Amino acid sequence: MLIKLKGGKVFDPAAGVDGKTQDIYIQDGKIVKAPKQDAGVKIDKEYDLQGKVVMAGAIDMHTHIGGGKGNIARILLPEDHRADPVVRGQITRSGCGHVMPSTYVTGYRYAEMGYTAAFEPAVLPVNARQAHMEMGDTPILDKGGYVMLGSDDYLLRMMTANKDQQAINDYVAWTLQAAKGIGIKVVNAGGINAFKFNQRQLDLDEKNVYYDVSPRQVLQSLATAVNQLGIPHPLHVHGCNLGVPGNVETTLDTIQGIGGLPMHLTHIQFHSYGAEGDFKFSSGAAQIAEAINKNKNITADVGQILFGQTVTASGDSMHQHANHQFANPSKWVCMDIECDAGCGVVPFKYRDQNFVNALQWAIGLEIFLLVDDPWRVFLTTDHPNGAPFTSYPHLIRLLMDKSFRNDMLATIHPEAQKMTTLASIDREYSLQEIAIMTRAGAAKLVGLHDRGGLSSGNWADITVYTEHEDRQRMFEKPDYVFKDGQLVVKDGEVVKVTWGTTHIVKPDYDASVEKDLKKYFDRYLTMKLGNFKISDDEFTEDGRGSLTEHPLKGGAA
Repeated sequence: MLIKLKGGKVFDPAAGVDGKTQDIYIQDGKIVKAPKQDAGVKIDKEYDLQGKVVMAGAIDMHTHIGGGKGNIARILLPEDHRADPVVRGQITRSGCGHVMPSTYVTGYRYAEMGYTAAFEPAVLPVNARQAHMEMGDTPILDKGGYVMLGSDDYLLRMMTANKDQQAINDYVAWTLQAAKGIGIKVVNAGGINAFKFNQRQLDLDEKNVYYDVSPRQVLQSLATAVNQLGIPHPLHVHGCNLGVPGNVETTLDTIQGIGGLPMHLTHIQFHSYGAEGDFKFSSGAAQIAEAINKNKNITADVGQILFGQTVTASGDSMHQHANHQFANPSKWVCMDIECDAGCGVVPFKYRDQNFVNALQWAIGLEIFLLVDDPWRVFLTTDHPNGAPFTSYPHLIRLLMDKSFRNDMLATIHPEAQKMTTLASIDREYSLQEIAIMTRAGAAKLVGLHDRGGLSSGNWADITVYTEHEDRQRMFEKPDYVFKDGQLVVKDGEVVKVTWGTTHIVKPDYDASVEKDLKKYFDRYLTMKLGNFKISDDEFTEDGRGSLTEHPLKGGAA
């Protein structure tokens, strides 16, 4: 079947197309070249897109949609689910939830905003099977996960024993293959583990009291492994001292201390705080943006907070324990998970008349607007930690409309207004820059070689919008969304349910790594080595899932 999308205004940064009117052809799920006029090829279905905006399907490169912490959040907040039910339709299934929606609702709501892929940034290896099953139950979207290392007992033991970099590389590659990930994530490097030994804060060069290893050493070892193994996505770093006033210095030190290796700093808004002013809390956004602009090896997503009720769900049990006193409603969970890491879930309500929350809102927007290169900064709310992902259209309007942004600024806590330079920033994002942040740049960063663009040969993940001066209204309700060439959303509602693929990489490793790992599993863990490893056929056994392996960088083995 040959489909023609006729006359749309195309924004495709991956191909250098910026608002050009052109036709797009789809066949067998992929974008194909225009047929020759004299070839007598029949167009089976044509969509007239004159006056419409056409982009690739959007990609959320950091969103918590799979894993144990999400289910804990759902269990903790039954009132959230009662308040936001989704009634089953002829095509869709019932579900519920606003701050942490159920799996089916997550897929529907993402697709109805024009998103076709989403990546879970904290897949705990010992819990990876559950995370993949949860994501596999999320319709329409492609998905993938970044595997958490850096507080796991086995790695820290290796570092204490001064194992060489090759041994660490083999362990990282083995874990990535066993847990079926596309990247490596580190959360508060060594800090989750240090919390178990009663350390309540861990700075970049402060050593874990048990292993005598610092976060800086962990970051350098893992960033080197990711680089040497050729994993396309840089080491995904949730830094030290999240949420702590003055942590801007830690973040700047982290950027300098990685030695030029590629590194992605996630939810960087939470790591951009000074300690100035009467409240001992200030914006470090200008310093962070300057450092990102200067250091081309660094990328970041923002983790924008937006006002309202949400739930914070994180592997950073050290930080979550510190914040449990602010839980709203007043209930929380903190737990240890085998020898791998931890987990904390704390409901939270961001308030525009709270000084700290108001300044957090401004800091995130400052970072977005002060980082020069839209290929190296990405649109996230760290769903659900800063806000639910359904708030993205509102965030896009804040970035594209200075007048709207300043109107919002005028309503927040007056002391926060005084502590931000936001009103003086004239920049407004263009449609092309939004397409970079949410499509082409995100695909490049994660390592998706056939998504995020509209060139011939790419999978036909395509979103069509009606342009509107109210950008929130525009991005809330696309006219059409195509997933792998199939029309899945029309006029902002799901019309067909499909099942996306799971994206992975498979770096090679020395098989002898399993000899010591088996002894370790037998002695310390409740799960056997053979059960820990996820096989490829587990993704396909229900008939709706698949795996897509992406190439490594630089011809790495």
